[in-house]
Amino acid sequence: MLTVFGVAALTFMMLMYALERRGRRFILAFAGGCLLASVYGFLAGTWPFGGVEAVWAAVALHRFRRAQLPE
Repeated sequence: MLTVFGVAALTFMMLMYALERRGRRFILAFAGGCLLASVYGFLAGTWPFGGVEAVWAAVALHRFRRAQLPE
């Protein structure tokens, strides 16, 4: 089940990354995907991956806050 969760989280994250130019909500969704990937990394015992994904989530949240288009 952990592998299925990881594949789903990473697939969602990459899909939202690909759709970011369509609006702010996709940037926020990408941040959520990064958080899910981070949780997966920590649950799988790969704490460096979990930590890097947590940083990406913070970067994406910052980008979401600075985005110009209101939604």
